[in-house]
Amino acid sequence: MQRQIMKKMQKMQAKLQNSMGQMQQVQDELEKSEVEGSAGQGMVTVRVNGQQQILSVKIKKEAVDPDDVEMLEDLVFAAVKDALDRARALSQDKMAQLTAGLPLPPGLF
Repeated sequence: MQRQIMKKMQKMQAKLQNSMGQMQQVQDELEKSEVEGSAGQGMVTVRVNGQQQILSVKIKKEAVDPDDVEMLEDLVFAAVKDALDRARALSQDKMAQLTAGLPLPPGLF
């Protein structure tokens, strides 16, 4: 009986280690993945990786109006939000593949 329990525990440990390896692989893929968000018909673009780290911000000259700084701020904000939303969606898709569709609490990954 004790042998069977030990064998089951070893199998569970092997599955856990395999899952952890897969999780690390997905995290690595997300770090290398890039998505882009934009606002103002491409006047402002923001690139982020799958781990929601901002990689770059590009602003076209036409978007810069010294008399309307608030518009530029709004465009930057909207582009960052768009890029982060896309990165979150990418992350959720990758994690859903890893967990085979198991329902996980929001914000876990």
